[in-house]
Amino acid sequence: MIKAMLALGSLLFGGLMVSVGDTRAEEQTSLSAEQGDLVESLLLQMTLAEKVGQLNQAAGGRSKNLNSKLTPEEYDRVRAGGVGSYLHVAGAEPLRELQRIAVEESRLRIPLLFAMDVVHGYRTIFPVPLAIAASWEPEQWETTARISAREAASSGLHWTFAPMVDITRDPRWGRVVEGSGEDPYLGSIMAAAQVHGYQGQDLAAGDTVMATTKHFGAYGAPIGGRDYGSADISQRSLHETYLPPFYAAMAAGTGGYMTAFNDIAGRPTTANADLINGTLRGTWGFDGMIVSDWNAIAELMNHGIARTRSDAGALAISAGIDMDMMSLVYADDLSAAVTRDPALLTHLDNAVRNVLKAKQKLGLFDNPFIYHDAAKEAVTLRAQDHLDAARQVAVRSIVMLKNDNAILPLGGKAKRISVIGSLATDTQSQLGSWRARGDKAEVVSLLDGIKSGAGKGAVVDYAAGIDPDNPNALQEAVELARNSDIIVLVTGEDYDLSGEARSRSDVSLPQEQQILTDAILAVDRPVIVALTGGRPLAISNIAEKADAILMTWFLGNEAGSALADVLFGKSAPGGKLPISFPHTTGQVPYSYSEYPSGRPADPDPTKDTNRYSDLPITPLYPFGHGLSYGDIKISNLVLSAQTVDSSTPLTISVTLINNGKIAGDETVQLYLRDRVASIAQPQKMLRGFKRLSLKPKEKRTVSFTLTSDQLAFYAPDGKWRSEAGAFDAMVGSSAENIVLTSEFELTETVESKVPASAIATKVAVK
Repeated sequence: MIKAMLALGSLLFGGLMVSVGDTRAEEQTSLSAEQGDLVESLLLQMTLAEKVGQLNQAAGGRSKNLNSKLTPEEYDRVRAGGVGSYLHVAGAEPLRELQRIAVEESRLRIPLLFAMDVVHGYRTIFPVPLAIAASWEPEQWETTARISAREAASSGLHWTFAPMVDITRDPRWGRVVEGSGEDPYLGSIMAAAQVHGYQGQDLAAGDTVMATTKHFGAYGAPIGGRDYGSADISQRSLHETYLPPFYAAMAAGTGGYMTAFNDIAGRPTTANADLINGTLRGTWGFDGMIVSDWNAIAELMNHGIARTRSDAGALAISAGIDMDMMSLVYADDLSAAVTRDPALLTHLDNAVRNVLKAKQKLGLFDNPFIYHDAAKEAVTLRAQDHLDAARQVAVRSIVMLKNDNAILPLGGKAKRISVIGSLATDTQSQLGSWRARGDKAEVVSLLDGIKSGAGKGAVVDYAAGIDPDNPNALQEAVELARNSDIIVLVTGEDYDLSGEARSRSDVSLPQEQQILTDAILAVDRPVIVALTGGRPLAISNIAEKADAILMTWFLGNEAGSALADVLFGKSAPGGKLPISFPHTTGQVPYSYSEYPSGRPADPDPTKDTNRYSDLPITPLYPFGHGLSYGDIKISNLVLSAQTVDSSTPLTISVTLINNGKIAGDETVQLYLRDRVASIAQPQKMLRGFKRLSLKPKEKRTVSFTLTSDQLAFYAPDGKWRSEAGAFDAMVGSSAENIVLTSEFELTETVESKVPASAIATKVAVK
């Protein structure tokens, strides 16, 4: 119906409704809907105001008060064609009415796009992104994104502002919780999995949403870890470390990108034409839609590169920003800029094309109401299989940092368990940041999970330890701990200490949590620490004194059930750190993949090497670290050849066997090192991994198949190049626990066009 009406409109008005400066009108009049070119037909009919309207994303509410701004005046703006998209809206029925107004009462009947930050769940909330990355299983991310999309789509949404794929090496940065950690290869694998999950096989299916990979640029590299700050990094660092996950998302088919708030060496990404139109659209070939971050176009004036809002709009549209999220610069000021400078019309038309094509790919011109079935919404949200999946993902996300004397799993060892810490009952924190429509009343608290999982005969007592209304809370907790067989201490950060605008200068425990932790660790009883948080924490005292440590992050709706599954042995822990934990805040930023320097770090502090004199040369817990139950060994490293070239891949195989008495998990990790090159190379580069669950005495063989393109670095001339020479292949259970090493030789120098870390290694298991 909509297409037929647009076809008629094209025939009647095609040569008349042309915006100022459009010299191509007569040539394009024939490109009507009858010929199938719906987008060009619409462009011919649109006034300048209607074009600008398509680029305007307005807030229909706030994240905590959805739909609150959908007033009669807002409906009139839709009728006038003044809005292309809404965010902070939800609900199949209310959005159906808003969409009806757009497609039945506006002149050109163009459907609206409805969007939200559906980051790690919509109504069913999964673990926070950093936690899911700790699973080292892209399948867990794809499941999370698929269910998130299904629920969001049932509630009327077409578009999510996810995945967030920013690499960061600095845990002071608050938004570390939203990404996949420090490594571009791991980040690339997780980015692709999320895109596949959100978008499925067909964007027009009605149960998928368009992914928006964010925040394009180097948002995760702000100086000092301060959110929104400058990223003063080299071009090599940008291309080798920060951009590969964005490329991987494009290769997976992401429908959109969101640009970063910050600048790279003084160039704000929102106006960086070289990066957006040059690298993203030009070199990479991306042809989808790009949206700014919230108010970022107006903030170009704060950056000091635009004098007026109109100037800011001109810079952003010229750089390739298609849609303006909530600064209203495009809506209020872009028309004047185009009138002054008609050359901007080409950029404007390109932006409108990209927005309309996104709506077309989502099937909104064919069926604008496919996302608005209230009955479907009612049975989809928090469906039982969604909750079951959330529990499984949460289990797989837990990282066991320490397990002295195999104190875990508890099984029937403890008859009296004391759960200590107010975070044990803090259901709000388990939702993490960007909780969409998650409800804390629907969260299984850590305490309730432990009570349910402890089994018959066990007594579970609780003390908050921290209570502003009870001055005796700490002493009561200590007394309870003394009278227990075993203590589960829940400590760490609450949800409000990580996330956007939540950067911290100190990543040790908050003061009140540190006081409680020190008091409980001084009790002469076994202590298992369940550490909550959205970032790596400096926990040297806990690492020294606790008997076991589980990094539980913020685990979502099924947090308590998942923790109990691991504590009592129903499931084995097997997560691995996607970012290292420092000894102290002063050790950050840090990465296992740093260049070696001319004086590589030596464990001996009396030597003049690249280290701190008062700390070990390695972090407290390295990238890739994580323990499990059982006793799994990695052995028998075999290379298919000692040489590799551009036409012959290399296969590297190892064997894993569980010599223990109970089942366990291990993630075998493959690292490479280029021994000698024309420019310094990282000490290690992750190039493959595979997580396996092994029963007692079970043996499996894992094979990684690499190509020469995966050996490349970003050369000073801007090309990806693998130089002939010797390479080390290193296999282990973390970046610091390498157990097997061999070498091979690349026999020729090879140039490629793809970021090396964005290429997924083929993995086989038998």
